[in-house]
Amino acid sequence: MLAQSPQAAFRRLFDEVGTVDAVGVEERVAKYGTRSIKKASKVWGLTRAVTMVDLTTLEGKDTPGKVASLCQKALHPHDDPAFPPVAAVCVYPSMVRHARRALGNAAVVRIASVATAFPSGQAPLKTRLAEVRTAVADGADEIDMVINRGAFLSGEFGEMQDEIAAVVAACGDATLKVILEVSELETFDNIRAASFLAMRVIREGDFIKTSTGKTSLNATLGNNQVMIDAIRDFYLDTGVAIGMKPAGGIRTAKQALTFLIAVKETLGDAWLTNARYRFGASSLLNDLLRQLEKEKTGAYQAPYYFSEAAESY
Repeated sequence: MLAQSPQAAFRRLFDEVGTVDAVGVEERVAKYGTRSIKKASKVWGLTRAVTMVDLTTLEGKDTPGKVASLCQKALHPHDDPAFPPVAAVCVYPSMVRHARRALGNAAVVRIASVATAFPSGQAPLKTRLAEVRTAVADGADEIDMVINRGAFLSGEFGEMQDEIAAVVAACGDATLKVILEVSELETFDNIRAASFLAMRVIREGDFIKTSTGKTSLNATLGNNQVMIDAIRDFYLDTGVAIGMKPAGGIRTAKQALTFLIAVKETLGDAWLTNARYRFGASSLLNDLLRQLEKEKTGAYQAPYYFSEAAESY
């Protein structure tokens, strides 16, 4: 039997999951920014966004001390105890044990770790799975994996899904976030298709995620919309609720509120929780705090008023 060509494989997949009206998506997301938000709703949204941040450091010069500092920022983003902790800290696998030591066993802030040869994914599967198991054994509550983009773009969808399924098994009880790397998938049709392929092999409560933050294009309202539309359609078909994490490029409170409007209008209030929605954008945190202070006091604080978070991704 002749192997199916990539073009034929994609045609068949698009027939199954549907294609995207790119113009319609861009027109829709442009309207989110025109919504009027009253003060009480704005404060609620800013506060909720703080609880959805994955505070991140992913640098070659990371040290145990830097990770410990990051964990303290995650637990106490501001001197005012009224400000809630963030959702998680995200570190390389070698730093997970240091994060666990800093945070203890309390589940107030979760520990996420990028794995599977992040960001390229270009390592043997055996090596990638070993990295996942090590991170989980050292205390990671969540694993952020990258898909095999080469397999996807070659139409080898079974290979891509088999690898995700293997990571699911290696995670055990840890939550999995599957990074599509949208800039390398190139089209909205491909992003929707990859979303469905991933969702079919992950579990209720796992996530799909836009980006590593290491390429030229990261989270946009457009690719976020394509993915949350896919999550909605998958939920309506199966009853399985999958989470969403836009990552990279979300730096301002205004952007975060617009993303939350998209979530509310597409998926509803059930997704307005860090159990189903995250921001992979650590540089966003201080702007959220700054805007909350402004709503509280009526005056903007200087950026240096807040301690520095780690680099976003």
